[in-house]
Amino acid sequence: MTSPTSPSADPSGADRSVVILDYGSGNLRSAERAVARTGVRVTVTDDLDAAAEADGLVVPGVGAYAACMAGIDKLGAGPVIAERVAAGRPVLGICVGMQILFETGVEHGVETRGLGLLPGAVTKLTARRVPHMGWNTVTPAGGSALLAGLDQETRFYFVHSYAASDLPALAAAGARVTTAAHDQPFAAVVEHGALSAAQFHPEKSADAGYALLRNWVAALP
Repeated sequence: MTSPTSPSADPSGADRSVVILDYGSGNLRSAERAVARTGVRVTVTDDLDAAAEADGLVVPGVGAYAACMAGIDKLGAGPVIAERVAAGRPVLGICVGMQILFETGVEHGVETRGLGLLPGAVTKLTARRVPHMGWNTVTPAGGSALLAGLDQETRFYFVHSYAASDLPALAAAGARVTTAAHDQPFAAVVEHGALSAAQFHPEKSADAGYALLRNWVAALP
């Protein structure tokens, strides 16, 4: 199934194409509208050839880790995502679409294999109140491309109960890690070569989310 969206008035990405991967999970239409605002040609599709060939690939995701991985596996999208990253072709994971990029996810005591493109496990937040829901600030990584131009008080919209919190493993892998805290620190944004990921929802984060998406689009080849 394929749904193209015309670019918005912002001309910054007019010569670039982005696929939002439809594997049965994610705020597809919200993500489509938010990415299209940057001016790129956006297609929501489960076509793996289109996903491989686009200038940028967005992997969304909501709900359970295991269900999202089941959708990825059923579509056969894992190798396409991995091959893009290995070839230096940009991929952006959002929310659970970020989480499945890690080695494993642990929910309700059940461990599920992830795509293994980032080190570590996604586990339940150790916090007084879960889920972590609402607006929160982040601590940008030095040299972050995704958060360029945004100040320390910028807030993004989070809705999640699980997160990647093995920050030393990400640092050892050479990733740039922007953190947030909800009683404990966790990875809010990860930038590692062609692979970018956000735990919060850029498509629900108003102008701050638009700025992040615009920065990602501006770096597309």
